[in-house]
Amino acid sequence: AVGSMLLGNIVAIAQSNLKRMLAYSSIAQMGFMLLGLCSGVVYENTLSAGNSYASSMFYIVTYVLTTLGSFGMIMLLSRQGFEAEEIDDLKGLAKRSPWFALVMTIFMLSLAGLPPTVGFYAKLSVLQSLVSTNVTGYVYLAVAAVILSLVGAYYYLRVIKVMYFDEPTDARPIQSSGDVRLVMSLNGIAVLAFGILPGGLMTLCVQAIVTALAT
Repeated sequence: AVGSMLLGNIVAIAQSNLKRMLAYSSIAQMGFMLLGLCSGVVYENTLSAGNSYASSMFYIVTYVLTTLGSFGMIMLLSRQGFEAEEIDDLKGLAKRSPWFALVMTIFMLSLAGLPPTVGFYAKLSVLQSLVSTNVTGYVYLAVAAVILSLVGAYYYLRVIKVMYFDEPTDARPIQSSGDVRLVMSLNGIAVLAFGILPGGLMTLCVQAIVTALAT
């Protein structure tokens, strides 16, 4: 798991292509998810193991939600005649379309695991499952995961920096249809809502895992 996080971060941080960066970063994200599964095997109690496995399930669900939104924004930008292949293509996006920049920022913050997004709670729940095992090796894994998450946050925050602090190469505003804005806005709102109020989704994950373990 740590190897996946290390490899994914090293390769992703070297990317200038936006899609490739997100693709390689998924290796690191899946490594983080595996940590929850690792902590679950320590417990003999079904409920305790279920809570650990549920942290991984929660992580997967929220990661898919955020990643779909991220790629959806890239595809939407491409449909507007806007090049969205390289990270530098997003330079000054906030000046050309504050809405595009805001929603993309929400997704990047979530992938980086920063509050108040659901990505923060997802990472926190996995870390809690590791620490609660009271196994020294797993505590070290949690520390390593935090360090590697900080490294990973760099390339997500780089996207935000480019959108808000760099000058655009083309000053023309970017337009999109109301229906598309609604769908992507709801996706962004969900990422924030599950981050602020994660209890309901986490409860569903725990119930699903405990039921599966009991059968």
